[in-house]
Amino acid sequence: MVGIIIASHGEFANGIKQSGSMIFGEQPNVVACTLMPHEGPDDIRKKMEDAIASFEDPEQVLFLIDLWGGTPFNQANGLFEGHEKTWAIVTGLSLPMLIESYAARMSMESAQEIATHVMQAAKDGVMIKPESLAPKEEKAAAAAPAAGVKGGAIPEGTVLGDGHIKFVLARVDTRLLHGQVATTWTKTTQPNRIIVVSDAVAHDKLRKKMIEQAAPPGVIANVVPIKKMCEVVQDPRFGDTKAMILFETPEDALRAIEGGVDIKTLNLGSMAHSEGKVVVNKAIAMDKKDVETIEKLRKLGVDFDVRKVPSDSPENIDHLLKKAKEELKTK
Repeated sequence: MVGIIIASHGEFANGIKQSGSMIFGEQPNVVACTLMPHEGPDDIRKKMEDAIASFEDPEQVLFLIDLWGGTPFNQANGLFEGHEKTWAIVTGLSLPMLIESYAARMSMESAQEIATHVMQAAKDGVMIKPESLAPKEEKAAAAAPAAGVKGGAIPEGTVLGDGHIKFVLARVDTRLLHGQVATTWTKTTQPNRIIVVSDAVAHDKLRKKMIEQAAPPGVIANVVPIKKMCEVVQDPRFGDTKAMILFETPEDALRAIEGGVDIKTLNLGSMAHSEGKVVVNKAIAMDKKDVETIEKLRKLGVDFDVRKVPSDSPENIDHLLKKAKEELKTK
């Protein structure tokens, strides 16, 4: 696995590494190297040398650095000599760049290949609102995909692909579309459409708009009521669609599945704590209704993949249900 050094002036490297862990999970072979106000060039160079020595493969190292020409860059550049064919340095450190690097390591074995790949992700991560403030050439580029979608209405009855929508991930997440979903899970499952299935959100104009605008580049986000989703799975025009489907609650998932949405595996990612619920792990809280709903889903043949991010080890749903029942008895 390619080793990654995150380097910066001050604590920025530590902070962005922590942010990356919140979104993508803890990552091996990643070290933050900081240049603190009381330190000099030799100090951060030593930190980088120690980091490289700790990596599984010291011949494949990617430096993600805050500023071109700064001391962290200059010291990395000094170490770079003799490794021009395998190492790579990218400056302009940002969270999109770091997340894309983590995702790229899953399929790329070369630091230089990852470096080339993350350049575009870093650029795409710079956006502005209102869009009218963007330079004209950027606004034109951003408008192109939207125009294609708008003008691409498909006549009713058309069959695309095999006529059946594909679900690359079905997930229960109280927060619906957020950073972990828009980056980590999207990179892992590669959907071309994210569908939030919720009666409540579909009728909330503000939440619906926020979700549609939160879609990652190249992916369309839609919010639909449960009944509409049950109709979509019968529509052959969605035969080329690879969808990530998000539910706010297990109850919404059950209604959709009972309505004909063919989901074999349901990822339990996050179920927020509220009054009447008990905490069963760091991300999931359940009440009696949740327990009953999950048991109904299991009787329908649905498997459960309990984890917040792809790098987490799946938890046993039986253990969580047992813990929830025991805790609820004492309330």
